Amino acid sequence: MKEIKITVVGLGYVGLPLARLFATKYPVVGFDINEKRVDEINSGRDTTLEVEDAVLRKVLKKENSNANGLYCSYELSSTADSTIYIITVPTPVDKNNRPDLTPLIKASETIGRVLKKGDIAIYESTVYPGVTEDECVPVLEKISGLTFNQDFFAGYSPERINPGDKNHTVENILKVTSGSTPKIGKIVDDLYKSVIKAGTHFAPTIKVAEASKVIENSQRDINIAFVNELAKIFGLMDINTNDVLEAAGTKWNFLPFKPGLVGGHCIGVDPYYLAQKAQEFGYHPGIILAGRRMNDGMGAYIASQVIKLMIDSDIRIRKANVLVLGVTFKENCPDVRNTKVVDVIKSLKEYNINVVIYDPWASEAEVMHEYKLISTKTLPNEKFDAIVLTVAHNEFKDLDLELLKNEDSIVYDVKNILAKDKRNKAL
Repeated sequence: MKEIKITVVGLGYVGLPLARLFATKYPVVGFDINEKRVDEINSGRDTTLEVEDAVLRKVLKKENSNANGLYCSYELSSTADSTIYIITVPTPVDKNNRPDLTPLIKASETIGRVLKKGDIAIYESTVYPGVTEDECVPVLEKISGLTFNQDFFAGYSPERINPGDKNHTVENILKVTSGSTPKIGKIVDDLYKSVIKAGTHFAPTIKVAEASKVIENSQRDINIAFVNELAKIFGLMDINTNDVLEAAGTKWNFLPFKPGLVGGHCIGVDPYYLAQKAQEFGYHPGIILAGRRMNDGMGAYIASQVIKLMIDSDIRIRKANVLVLGVTFKENCPDVRNTKVVDVIKSLKEYNINVVIYDPWASEAEVMHEYKLISTKTLPNEKFDAIVLTVAHNEFKDLDLELLKNEDSIVYDVKNILAKDKRNKAL
């Protein structure tokens, strides 16, 4: 094995924390086609808030050298002398919920142009079993002109980043590893083991590692779908779902899942990858897709509950003013990727309601770019007919809602974090 120099492709929520960690022990090039993102990181700032600025600045270096540290670039030539390429680009679904491998294929084409004999390409993006060897490797072979498992090799080590989580950071999460040959697998495993404090689990094949990742999030999705269905049932019975879950949770083996909106870059997407592959083999995954249907429908359900509460309070629906608290996909995190709060907003707007979005964490520009919605980081100075708390940001827990309410306003608490006397109903 040649002297290790790593290129991490994609400097988002997954790539930058990984690049920063590897840079503590190896020379690392962080590559991203987004020039603004690269310049931001090189200035010592991370707007995703996954890496603290002080921690980032400790590993940054101003030139592309073989000294340990991180050098970020949008110039592909900067990656040419690397020996290991780690791909961390997103794997979304299209409007019909079919896997979209375009970012992965384009990243493979890019790496193929600099791939050399003896190099290893490691994929971290969540995929269905077979993508690395059946979809990505042929692209690497075609562009590079090299032969797989003879001239170059591959590995797969699925990302397990939890955006906004300052305890389960990349070095503190056990890492699944794999390689295209037993020897390469050992090299990949040793590489991650050298920086991951929590250790590694060496999977026997790349396909096993791919499958392990895609079922992690599918399992969570199905469990959340179950409690979302419970929330609908108990809502009809006028029973507080959270009270039921707290009581049931006193049993040692009861799983502590909560109802809510299921968005983000993983849980709301990954089950479709597994379902797609299953259907290619002639199997219809009923439970997985039923869970997806349940969770994908929660935005419209929450909006309908808000409307019912407004009607019960004799609030005129047309032209009513509704405040939505939170637009990120989870609490205390600026990530708005695949946020299902937009489903609530879309459904409310279908009733010709004026919706104001307040989120102190979300980038106003990103919300506009991704969803064509106006959000604000400043608390509105006006009164609303209804308030819908959709994200459990810390800032919302002590917010004085009385300052935002009209005389007959209703409050709907999706996250069940408000005191019972501060809300009309919770999910």
